Amino acid sequence: MGCDLRLDERLCCMRERAKEGRNPTCADETLALMLERAKELHAANILEIGAGEGLTSIALCMETGAHVVAIEKDGQRAQRARENFALFGVAERAALVQGDAAEVLPRLTGTFDLIFLDGPKVQYVAYFPHCKRLLRQGGLLFSDDILLFGWVQGEPPKKRKMLAEHIREYLELLLSDAGFETEILRLGEGLAVSKKR
Repeated sequence: MGCDLRLDERLCCMRERAKEGRNPTCADETLALMLERAKELHAANILEIGAGEGLTSIALCMETGAHVVAIEKDGQRAQRARENFALFGVAERAALVQGDAAEVLPRLTGTFDLIFLDGPKVQYVAYFPHCKRLLRQGGLLFSDDILLFGWVQGEPPKKRKMLAEHIREYLELLLSDAGFETEILRLGEGLAVSKKR
């Protein structure tokens, strides 16, 4: 999709550069679906766990008018995210919280209409109770990269076996939770979209 997302041209270019380098950003089709669902929800408050340089948060702010809380552990990426929020004029609606999500999430209060979970995959299980607590009834939880090159369904490379096990554990937890209605989509490296009942 790339700039077919009809985002600000500068943001499209930055997303393309991020994909080529080591600065993570979600797949175009994942972002397109998230924007669509956020608009349907009339999302006013969004939480992003694993913000990188803030490019997804910027798109969500610009396209939906929502307020976004973005958590990022890496200091350099967090600083770039703050700079990018200012560059795109969304700093008043995008709050960057630098820190480990495992420590930040328990301190968050209120509710969110949409949560984008895109942090360290080995922590998804630990983050889940907080996502559940913070998501409003009828809200959406997007869990990214849950199929990771097919590793979760097939046999992962030996050095990635533990990572695949953590993701499998998360998927089992998510799919068995009666509080959510979940669909698994083959977008990007796999996306779980869960609606809180």
